[in-house]
Amino acid sequence: MNFKERLHTYFEKAKSIWKTGKIQTTSRISYSVVWNVILFFLVIGLIGMFFAGGVGAGYFASLVKDEPVRSYEVMKQDIYNYEETSKLYFAGDKYFGDVRSDLYREETTLENISPTLLDAVIATEDEYFKEHKGVVPKAILRAVLQEALNSNVKTGGSTLTQQLIKNQILTNEVSFERKAKEILLALRLERFFEKDEILEAYLNIVPYGRDASGNNIAGVQTAAQGVFGVDAKDVNLAQAAYLAGLPQSPSAYTPFTSDGNLKEGKSLERGINRMKSVLNRMYESEYITKKAYEEAMAYDITKDFTGKSKSPIEKYPYLTFEVEKRAKEILTTQLAKQDGYTEEDLAKDDDLEKEYQSIASRNLRVNGYHIHTTINKEIYEEWQDIVKNYQYYGPDRTFTKTVDGETVEVTEKVQTGGMLIENSSGKIISFVGGREFGQDSQYNYATLATRSPGSTIKPILDYAPAMEEGKIQPGSVLADIRKPLPGWPAGKPGNYGGGFHGIVSARTALAQSYNIPAAEVYSKILHLNPAKKYLEKMGITTLKEIDYRGPAASIGTMDVSVEENVNAFATLGNNGKFADAYMIEKITTNDGEVVYEHKSKPVDVFTPQTNYLTIDMMRDVISSGTARFLNGQLNYGGVDWAGKTGTSQDYKDAWFVATNPNVTFGTWIGYKTPHSIYNSSMSLSYSQRNMKLWAQLMNKATAIDPELLAPTNSFKRPGGIVQRSYCAISGMLPSELCEKAGLVRSDLFNAKFVPTKKDDSLITGSIVMVDGKAVVAGPNTPSEFTKGDGLAFNPEFLKRNGYDKLADISQLFPNIATEKWEKISAPNKDAGDMLKDDGKAPSAPTSLKKSGKKLTWKKSGSKDVVGYRIYRATGPGNKFTLVGSTTSTNFNIGTGDARYHVKAVDYFGLESGASKELLVGDTGEKEPETPDKGKEKDTVKDKDKNKEEDEKPVDDKDTDKKDPDSNKKDNDEDTVPRDEDKEETPTDNSIPEATMN
Repeated sequence: MNFKERLHTYFEKAKSIWKTGKIQTTSRISYSVVWNVILFFLVIGLIGMFFAGGVGAGYFASLVKDEPVRSYEVMKQDIYNYEETSKLYFAGDKYFGDVRSDLYREETTLENISPTLLDAVIATEDEYFKEHKGVVPKAILRAVLQEALNSNVKTGGSTLTQQLIKNQILTNEVSFERKAKEILLALRLERFFEKDEILEAYLNIVPYGRDASGNNIAGVQTAAQGVFGVDAKDVNLAQAAYLAGLPQSPSAYTPFTSDGNLKEGKSLERGINRMKSVLNRMYESEYITKKAYEEAMAYDITKDFTGKSKSPIEKYPYLTFEVEKRAKEILTTQLAKQDGYTEEDLAKDDDLEKEYQSIASRNLRVNGYHIHTTINKEIYEEWQDIVKNYQYYGPDRTFTKTVDGETVEVTEKVQTGGMLIENSSGKIISFVGGREFGQDSQYNYATLATRSPGSTIKPILDYAPAMEEGKIQPGSVLADIRKPLPGWPAGKPGNYGGGFHGIVSARTALAQSYNIPAAEVYSKILHLNPAKKYLEKMGITTLKEIDYRGPAASIGTMDVSVEENVNAFATLGNNGKFADAYMIEKITTNDGEVVYEHKSKPVDVFTPQTNYLTIDMMRDVISSGTARFLNGQLNYGGVDWAGKTGTSQDYKDAWFVATNPNVTFGTWIGYKTPHSIYNSSMSLSYSQRNMKLWAQLMNKATAIDPELLAPTNSFKRPGGIVQRSYCAISGMLPSELCEKAGLVRSDLFNAKFVPTKKDDSLITGSIVMVDGKAVVAGPNTPSEFTKGDGLAFNPEFLKRNGYDKLADISQLFPNIATEKWEKISAPNKDAGDMLKDDGKAPSAPTSLKKSGKKLTWKKSGSKDVVGYRIYRATGPGNKFTLVGSTTSTNFNIGTGDARYHVKAVDYFGLESGASKELLVGDTGEKEPETPDKGKEKDTVKDKDKNKEEDEKPVDDKDTDKKDPDSNKKDNDEDTVPRDEDKEETPTDNSIPEATMN
C-alpha cells in the first residue's frame, strides 16, 4: 500500500469515529493537526521540487549557453566530416594501398555491413538505440549518481548518438559542460537524422585499434579487413562480436602490436574475453539463439586473424612515395589557384608555398581521395623482381667518407633507374626507382636523381636542332680530326678512348657517337641558344646557366633525371611533339566527384621532317652503331626501335634510351656517389650491362602488353623527305671526279635543305707517291714515276674548310678508309716539310741483293724519294746504262749475267749516288771489294744458289711505308679502356669559364 492509500484509510477511520461521536472533540483536534502537517509538507515538497528543477534547469542552461544552435546542414557537415584515408590505384582502378596516415579509415554504408555485426554493436553499445530519442534518462541519472557517489563501478550513460556527437563535434574532455552539450546535441541530432544514418556514421568513425600492418585504424570496414581480411558484410558471428567489442578499449582489445605482430598470452585473451561478453549480451537481448551463442563461444577466433601484411610503403615504396609527392603537388597548386595564386606566385614565395603544401598534405591524408595512377600493375611488379635479381650490375664499391666530422666506411651498390612512357600522351606506364628500397638508398633514381646524360643528349640537343635550323642533314660531312672548336680549350673535346676518325657523315658520327663532330654541329647553332629553344620545350628543367651558353653541353655535361631524359626522347617518338610525362590520371572523392584530371597538351618541338630524319639516324645506332649489342638481346623482332647510348665523364654513368612508334624507354646505371663503373674483369662492358638490363625489362613488359610495346607499324615517313646522292668528301652534289673516286653516297634529306652546289673537293692531274702519300707531281718530278689522271684534294676546298692547316692531309681519311680514299693525293704545297727543295740529292738505297729473278733493296733514307732507277753493265769495262725504274723496292731482272746498281730519285728530279754494285751470274769480272770487314758479299755465281730465296714471297709494296692512319689511335690499341660499342666520351670535359661564351 502506497502513501496515498494509507492516508485515505486514516481519514476514513477518523471520519467514522467522528460520526459516532465517541470521541468527537479529540477527533476534530487530531484531524486538524494532521491535515495541516500534511499540507505543510506537501507545500514544502512542491516548492522544493520546483526549486530543484529550476536550479537544475538553470544549471543545465548555464552549461550549454555557449553552444550555438546548429542547423541540419551544419550538423550534417559536422557528422560526416570524419577523416578518411586516401586510396591509391594502379591503372585500371586496381587498388594497391593507402596514402601514409596516422589513422587509416575506409568509409562504407549499412548495406555493406553484416546485419549480425549491426546487432552486435547495438546490443553492446546501446540496447535502447531503436527506442530512445538520443539519450536514456535513467542511464544519465545512474551515471550522475555514480559520479556523485564516486562509485567504483561506472556503467556510462552514452548512447551511440551521444558517442557520435562526442567524436565528431565535441571533445573527449570529462566535464559536466561537455556532457550537457552532448545531451543537447544528441537530442537535436535525433530530430534531424534517421536511426540508420546515425548508426552508419558511428560505424565509420569509431576507432578499432590496429591492423596486421600495425597501423591505427578506424571504421568498421577498415577493421574487418585489417583484423580478419574480409569485408564488413562477410563477417561471421564470432568475428562480428569481436569487432563490436573493440571500440570500448581499442588499444587493449586489438589483436595486433604496433609492428603488426599478433599478440600473445593474456594480451590476446583480453580481446577474446571481450568478444564473449558481447556474445552474452547478444544472447540476453535475444539477437541470437542459444545454439548460435554456444557455437560462437566455442569458436576459435584466433585462426581468423589475418597474417602480418606489408603496408603499401613496404610493398611498393618507390611508387607510394612518388604518387604521394605528385598528388601533393597537384593539390597544392589547386588550392593556391582557388585563392587566386599562380604557380609562379608559389615559386617566388617560399612561405606561401609551404602553407599550401601543408594544407594539401593534410587534405591528402584525411579527405579520402581516390588517386588513380597510370602505372601498369603487372609490368611494375615484374620489373621490381627483375631489377632485384639482375646479375650484371657490377661490383659493390666500398670507400670511406666523412660524416659529421667522422670517417666512416661505406659500401654502395651499382644503382639503376628506368622509365617507360607512352609517346602520344606522356603517360608513365612503369618505372624503376632503384635496386632495392632501403638497402643502399631510399632515393628514387628515376625521378629525383640527376646525372650527366653523356651522348644521349646528342640527338635532342645537337643533331635534331641543327637539322631543324637547316645547318646539317644526315649526309652532311663532318671531320673528326684534331682541330680547334669555338669555346673549347686546345685539344678538347676528345673522343672516347682517344683517336680520330677522319671525314664521316653526320649519320655515322651519331651512330658511332663521335664527340668532335657533335661539338662542331652544336657550334653551328649555339648562338640560337638551343638548350632554351629546344631542351626546355621537351621538359628538361634541371639546366644551369652554363648549360645554356657553354659548348660542353653538346656532349652531355649537364645533369638530367631519367624521367626528363626519357620524356625528351618521347618527343621523337611522337612525331616531334612533346607530351609532358605524368603519373596521376585523376583524383576523385569517395563519391566519385573528380577533383583533378590530367589533360595532355602536346607542344610542337620539331617538324615531322626533322623528327623522322633524327629517328632514321638513331636506327643506325642500334643496327650498326654503339647499341648493336641490343640486337641479340630482344625477344620480339620487327619492332622499329631508334635509340642512343650515353656515357658520362670517367665512366660514371651509362645510359640507353630508345623509342618506337608507341613508347619510349630508358635506363641508367651508376653508383649513388658518382664513380667509374668500368670493370675490365666482367664479361660485359658497362654499356652492355645497362643494355642487357634494358632488354630484360622490355622483354617482360612486351610479354605483358605486346600490342602497346611491340607495334607492328613503323615510324611513318612524312612528305618532304627525299633521297639524294652526295659526295662523301664534301657532302655536296656529286661531281664527275667524286664519281671517278667512287665516293658517291646516298642518304635522306629534308627537301628544303638538299645540297644545291656541286662538289669541288677534287682536282685531277699527275700523281706521285712520296713516302707513302699521294701528291700532285711537281714541274721537275720525273714523269716515269707519276700516274696520269690521278685525283687530289682541291687546295681551295681544303682552305675553305680549314683543312689546309693540317700537317698531314691523310687525317681526313676515315679510319676505315679504302683504297678509294688512299688514291686521293694532297696538293704539292700541302705535302709538308718533305717536299721542301733543299737542293741536295737523296741518299742512296742500301742492301741491294738478288731474290729469285728480282733485285731487292732497302729504301732511301730521304723522305722526298718518288722512285728508283736501275742501272746495268753487261761486261768488263762496260758502262752502266738505265734499264728501268720503279716506285717500289724491287725490280725483275730475268736471268742474264750483269752488274747492277740502283739510284734513288726525289720529287724534284735529283738522283742519288749509286748503291753498291751487285754481280749477277758470270761476267768475267772480279767481285767488287767490300770496304768494310764483315760486309756481306753480293756476288751471285749460280742462279740456283738462292733457290730458297726464290720461294719466298716478295711484297711489291714498300714494307716500311708509313700507314696513312698512323697519326690516329686504332680503336683496338687505345691505352684508355673502351667498350666494344665505342661510345664516344671525352676523358676530360672540363672547360675554363673564360672559354664558355
